[in-house]
Amino acid sequence: MAWLIVGYLSGSWLAALSVCRLAGVADPREDGSRNPGFSNVLRLYGPRLAVATLCLDALKGMPCLLLLKSLDAALWLQGAVGLAVLLGHSYPVWHRFKGGKAVASALGVLLVLVPWVALVSAALWSLIAWRGRSAAFASLISALAAPLLCLGLAPDYAPLVALFGLLVIGRHWLNIVRLRRGEEPPLGRD
Repeated sequence: MAWLIVGYLSGSWLAALSVCRLAGVADPREDGSRNPGFSNVLRLYGPRLAVATLCLDALKGMPCLLLLKSLDAALWLQGAVGLAVLLGHSYPVWHRFKGGKAVASALGVLLVLVPWVALVSAALWSLIAWRGRSAAFASLISALAAPLLCLGLAPDYAPLVALFGLLVIGRHWLNIVRLRRGEEPPLGRD
């Protein structure tokens, strides 16, 4: 239980808020999509703050998971703690349970648990976001692709990664509605 709490609490720290505060700019939850994540920070404040947000959100769950892996913890425990990190980011206790969409945090979790799946998913996200100019669409496709990649690269992790993907997809339900209506803002603009 303690591992789950540590995972959840580490996930509950929203990097975008700290990055924006340190840069002296407004809280990203007050403008744009109002989401405290990479895409909204990119739209509002540019690539420098967005990359810092992405890296910190990806890194925040890694220490706990790396420690678990070094202790040869059971696969289910690694997955449960990874899910706790994502739930913390999505529903942070420090911010009235209103958080981000867990894409960058999922990248960090995958980098520890299944590095090749993480790298291929990140490359896929980058390609789709660049070509289609939609972070939401890229996130949805990557969330669907990651468990399929696991089937070939790390089959034992496929059910866990499918849970991570379902959470990311669920957090994007408003984006799905906007994508269907053709109203989703392109990456880099409101």
